[in-house]
Amino acid sequence: QVQLVESGGGLVHTGGSLRLSCAASGDAEGAKIMDWYRRPPGQQREFVARITDSGISNYADFVKGRFTISRDNSKRTVYLQLNSLKPEDTAVYYCRVYNSPYWGQGTQVTVSS
Repeated sequence: QVQLVESGGGLVHTGGSLRLSCAASGDAEGAKIMDWYRRPPGQQREFVARITDSGISNYADFVKGRFTISRDNSKRTVYLQLNSLKPEDTAVYYCRVYNSPYWGQGTQVTVSS
């Protein structure tokens, strides 16, 4: 079992930045590939970014150049740096162990226009 706890969400204005964190505990050795997803209001959950244990990353097309995923394996923590935020980035952001049932509880990001 892996437990994931996200933090760092909040309310920002258009163009602002936030840094989300996802701390893993439990059988975190199995959390080699980590994902960030988001669920905008009234929409389906969608993929945002992925990072392997060696730091290789990939992103959804809509976030390239604005968001950066990173990790600190010594802290068992994955980060998502959100820059140049837009109102359409408003969503609950979740981290997940790739291809597993382990999800965090989510952290709310709200971008005002």
